[in-house]
Amino acid sequence: LPVLPAVFRGTDTPFDAIRRQDVLLHHPYEAFTPVADFVRSAASDPSVLAIKQTLYRVGPNSPIVDALVEAATRGQQVTVLVELKARFDEESNIHWARRLERAGVHVIPGIPGLKTHAKVALIVRQEQGILRRYVHLSTGNYNPVTAGIYTDFGLLTADPEFGADCSELFNYMTGRSGQHGYRKLVVAPMNLRARFLELISREVEHHRAGRPAGIFAKANSLTDPEIIRAFYAASGTGLAIDLLIRGICCLRPGLANLSETIRVGSIVGRFLEHSRVYRFINGGNEEIYLSSADLMPRNMDNRLEVMFPIEDPALRARVRTEAIDLPFSDTAKMRWLKPDGTYIRGECKAGALDSQRALMNLHAGNS
Repeated sequence: LPVLPAVFRGTDTPFDAIRRQDVLLHHPYEAFTPVADFVRSAASDPSVLAIKQTLYRVGPNSPIVDALVEAATRGQQVTVLVELKARFDEESNIHWARRLERAGVHVIPGIPGLKTHAKVALIVRQEQGILRRYVHLSTGNYNPVTAGIYTDFGLLTADPEFGADCSELFNYMTGRSGQHGYRKLVVAPMNLRARFLELISREVEHHRAGRPAGIFAKANSLTDPEIIRAFYAASGTGLAIDLLIRGICCLRPGLANLSETIRVGSIVGRFLEHSRVYRFINGGNEEIYLSSADLMPRNMDNRLEVMFPIEDPALRARVRTEAIDLPFSDTAKMRWLKPDGTYIRGECKAGALDSQRALMNLHAGNS
């Protein structure tokens, strides 16, 4: 059973908790309830002036859509981008878009030429004479069903720079801005590819200078030729690169004089590994990003995607433990990709570590 993070217990609204601190959610180990409550509370809050949200895969009987409809009927300004080209969910998304429009929601049916895959919610609230923006950013969908079976991270924050970035991003989505640069967000197709390649190059420079350096990437797939070439070039300098790629991986690790310092693992277990996590040791000033984007040409070039930093040291440590250290210690479900393209699974002995089960126990123990 997913646990409710302690930060939300005993608070009148989610905004009270988020105003005090950034909140990291790791589904399905932690409940999706705070995300639904985030939108539901906004819908019934007279201090909320506007709600803006992207919807990619919503699922049936959506509490998020119900809340957005309620907000619009109460007179709040509600803007929703519903991606009508979400594969296998086209019919469902058209149904939700029509229902939202009937309620008075400003519905944007996607951006011409791009599929909107970013997961963003923005709530503007008037508090003691000032406007405060609350933001939810995620690697996964606003879907309570998949939130129970997919691993995903989400960030809830009242950081003013995140709020300003998300406001400007929605202005871009609605056609009112041609902005490409942001304070903290990295956005595809504008600058995500270039920034990711810059981060790889920076790690190479740190490594050559003898400073702490290394890269970790967790994604569903790795197919982008330019990023693969950059990983190969970085490995050629001796830089350590660890990749956790659940599905398709077009990079071949462990090849002499090409990818000797690259490891690629894949975990297929009870939950579908869906989160995208990118870590750069950066000379000892570690940076960790979460993203809606996989390392694929479609994500870099043909979709609206968002990558965002985790800046709080305690939250970065959590991501490191839960997305990197535990999975790479998995001796039950980890399969290692070999240079010839085959995968090998270690001998699963009694007492082997199943990282997903360990995470269930970890969060149950913290509840």
